[in-house]
Amino acid sequence: MPFNLPIFLTWLRIVMIPLVVGVFYLPDSWMSVTERNLVATVTFTLAALTDWLDGYLARRLGQTSAFGAFLDPVADKLMVAAALIMLVELERVGAVVAVIIIGREIAISALREWMANSGQGGSVAVNMLGKVKTIFQMVSIPMLLYHDSIGVFDAGAVGLWLIYVSAALTLISMMYYLKLAGPKAPV
Repeated sequence: MPFNLPIFLTWLRIVMIPLVVGVFYLPDSWMSVTERNLVATVTFTLAALTDWLDGYLARRLGQTSAFGAFLDPVADKLMVAAALIMLVELERVGAVVAVIIIGREIAISALREWMANSGQGGSVAVNMLGKVKTIFQMVSIPMLLYHDSIGVFDAGAVGLWLIYVSAALTLISMMYYLKLAGPKAPV
């Protein structure tokens, strides 16, 4: 297993997951709800930024690896799933939305693995629709974690609308990937 700065950042993202979740289980005497929301939001946002940074550094420093290519999406999926489960428990997101997003991630990961094993891994490579879906997730989740208003800006309400858009994009991208992986029609 190679170890370099990009892989370190990916591992750091994984280590930050329990911090995002754990802050909500601290005793009330340690932090107010507002402070918990802020700490979880900042931690999640920093973790999300390492996702961009590790990929950039891997390419820039010539430190790409098969292990890094495997670990990076796993870290992303763990981070999103943990945050969504916490948001369901906090009653800030409906369970159906969380199941759609988490279920798609599991299904497409399995599909990619199956396609790679059958020599067709490139046919379900990440595309722009998947990237847009990820952007919506990475913007909506911190808003839902923060949940408080900033002046007239209601982060919770905007985050909820954005997570609905993310869930819709999740379904659309899943259908797209399934269509790519399906049998090809004869010409």
